[in-house]
Amino acid sequence: MNKHIDTSRFTGWEQPEPEANFVAKHSDEIDEWRKVREQTAEIAISNSWSKAEVARRSGMKESTFSQWFSGSYSGRLENMTRQMRQWIDALLEAAAMPTIPVSPAFVKTRMSREIIETLRWAQMTADLVMITACAGNGKTATVRHYKATNPHVFHATVSPHTKTVHGMLVELAAELDIHEHNPAKLTRAIGGRLQRIGGGSLLVIDEAQNLVDDAINQLRHFSDIYECGIALVGNEEVYTRFVKQSNGRSYAQLKRRVGKNLKRQKPYAEDVAAYIEAWGVTDRDTVRLLTGIGTKGGALGQIDKTMKLASMIALGEDRPVTVQDVQDAWKARDVEDLG
Repeated sequence: MNKHIDTSRFTGWEQPEPEANFVAKHSDEIDEWRKVREQTAEIAISNSWSKAEVARRSGMKESTFSQWFSGSYSGRLENMTRQMRQWIDALLEAAAMPTIPVSPAFVKTRMSREIIETLRWAQMTADLVMITACAGNGKTATVRHYKATNPHVFHATVSPHTKTVHGMLVELAAELDIHEHNPAKLTRAIGGRLQRIGGGSLLVIDEAQNLVDDAINQLRHFSDIYECGIALVGNEEVYTRFVKQSNGRSYAQLKRRVGKNLKRQKPYAEDVAAYIEAWGVTDRDTVRLLTGIGTKGGALGQIDKTMKLASMIALGEDRPVTVQDVQDAWKARDVEDLG
């Protein structure tokens, strides 16, 4: 019985002999062109890439690449061949690099449980809650986990560029999959979507310290009218602006509406230990060093970034991570004095 060989993935990567006038015009460059063309085809076939995909990845126009590959390019062949050679070299260099270590999957810590309980309260009671914690304590990771495991949860992140009412509404519309290009109708469109859900929804606003006061009041409007939960998640400034602030009628209304305020500035010791364990670290000296790193600004995030770099060092020598790797990684990161 003849064995069937699938040749479909090679289709389009045949390397025909170019015309005589092409060879004559580029006689000094033809050998390099043949070599680079062959390598290009091998890479494309091994990755099941089309010519359009190779052109996109190499940064060359599709029509130009097609002419270069077929041997019909009428311009400076040397320039195009050099571009493809540089792309191939970069591709091979990247392939030779060690795999970048991946952070542990979601780690259930004491703080994450508190955040989840607060989010659940807001969703179940259509209440407004505030969650404030310094960077690196797992706020955003926990919100993403909660969204992935609960229906009708919408997570929008605001920035200094989207802090206005309109900017926030645009972010919410994108998260709610609302396509409304008339700014005047955005509020009603978002409200209509929440109304169709019929209660039990939760709007989580991340980096809420960026919001202007009117945007906060707009969120309060959604909660009042459409009975959806609101969670303002951010750093210490959320608490300072909207809880300690005593001036203004809007602040009084907001304080009255806050059903729960979760405020944690430092990570729990047990959370630091759990995160180190999630990285698979058991050596006592390494655990002690990472514990110290986890008490600095950035908390669990500092552990994560340091372990990634330490793992890269160890991978380069094909061995497990040592305490020296962690020390070297922390020193190389040079973030000790950053405020």
